[in-house]
Amino acid sequence: MTGKLEGMLNERRPILLDGGMGTSLYQAGIEPGVAPDEWNLTHPEVIRGIHRAYIEAGSQVILTNTFGGSRFRLEFNDLGDRVADVNRIGAQLARAEADAAGHEVLVAGSMGPTGELMEPYGALTRAGAREAFAEQAAALVEGGVDLLWIETMSDLDEVEAAVEAARDVCDLEVATTLSFETKVHTMMGVSPTQAIERLRNLGLVAIGANCGTGSPDAEKAIEAMRAVDSDVALIAKPNAGLPQHSNGEIVYSEGAPEMAEHARTLSDLGASLIGGCCGSTPDHLRAMAVTLGIVSR
Repeated sequence: MTGKLEGMLNERRPILLDGGMGTSLYQAGIEPGVAPDEWNLTHPEVIRGIHRAYIEAGSQVILTNTFGGSRFRLEFNDLGDRVADVNRIGAQLARAEADAAGHEVLVAGSMGPTGELMEPYGALTRAGAREAFAEQAAALVEGGVDLLWIETMSDLDEVEAAVEAARDVCDLEVATTLSFETKVHTMMGVSPTQAIERLRNLGLVAIGANCGTGSPDAEKAIEAMRAVDSDVALIAKPNAGLPQHSNGEIVYSEGAPEMAEHARTLSDLGASLIGGCCGSTPDHLRAMAVTLGIVSR
């Protein structure tokens, strides 16, 4: 049976993702050191408002505010016993806004890295990672997500553990992105070519790049992936350039017009799902939606 995202992809048109959740949370006043995922419990109206702003900008797939929703990450903020609540409620908040939208919007359950190093570089076993991701995925599914979205990964073993965990608890579509940073490699030294060669046989609905150093490196990653596989659906969700200090605030180097032009290039290079990560706002996404022909001016 065709999944919901696959159905969108079959229309052969660019699909607009959302932008940075953390960026919007900092603009809303979240304090440094507070887990963004905790605001699902304490500030649900803010989270819904962020989702709504991206939908109004044209986003067709929104990611839940659960990037740090694994037990390992939540334990840093004494929330290890709230994994199910954080993820289920995060999914419900996004679901409510998607269901109220004037156009079709899918909810993708965000699952970020555990923050732990896997064997042989660290103490985290594959079984331990799989168990943690399964716990998170089960709560996201209970909250009503349309698919699971494994993002900002660096270690292919961790990606595979997360994919296995997703399959342990549901039959929803699964997408994944890695963060290519230094010389278009992940922190663990994985290149886009290595990523696509290893992951394309896992039955994922889409694979790609997010976060990183900005749109130019995302373009290099997409180009390298497309050179390996001409058929796989590719995701590009780059940061809005690099963060810079300006008048006591952190700003990012790519404005909305510039990021919109990069979105056009990413589409030309073969990315089907395009959005923004850190530093991107609804203004960035609105400009991208216009440039990609998803919404009119």
